[in-house]
Amino acid sequence: MINVALVEDNGHIAQVLTQSIEAGNYAHVMAHFRNGLEIVHAIQKGLKPDVILMDINMPVMNGILATEKIIKNFPEMRIVMCTVFDDDDNIFNAILAGAKGYILKDENSQNIQTVLDATLSGGSSLSPAIALKAINLIKTGKRSDHYEDFGLTQREMEILQAIAGAAHTDRVAENLKISIGTLRKHCENIYRKLGVHSRVEAVLTAQKNRLI
Repeated sequence: MINVALVEDNGHIAQVLTQSIEAGNYAHVMAHFRNGLEIVHAIQKGLKPDVILMDINMPVMNGILATEKIIKNFPEMRIVMCTVFDDDDNIFNAILAGAKGYILKDENSQNIQTVLDATLSGGSSLSPAIALKAINLIKTGKRSDHYEDFGLTQREMEILQAIAGAAHTDRVAENLKISIGTLRKHCENIYRKLGVHSRVEAVLTAQKNRLI
């Protein structure tokens, strides 16, 4: 059972999200908070949820600032942004703040479960709607001729493009005809050179710098 801390200022939406999270008995909302400051204080006092489902637009302290504060002191904490906003700045800022996933509030229970599972597995995950938007943003960007500024090899650029265009990283190795171990090693090198810690961060950083 996944223990979720829900941060949502709207009581009705919090109730709906709780029902979606707890549908299927794979997760349980262990605590509900109405703003970012409340969850920051709770974590500082010892609350240890498996995942924090964090709204963005809240009074007192918004979700992005709360995420930054939590991750700064508790980098192992897994936070998924849950919001009605899907604009570029919110997606990018949430990931930079340290969020491991990003979903919309109207996602169905199955999609929420998929994101929670991926987050708990140590990865980063976007809901299908957000992933499609991010990929489309990346496709509209122009590839930079200066990828060597980051120290990326041509092979690493190929892998970076592959993980940007794939819905699931486990399919990248198959498409590139390399082993999972080799892919992981390449990804570790790419993350280190870009100064990021996850696939989502790598893709967004590459898009921001027009690498892909």
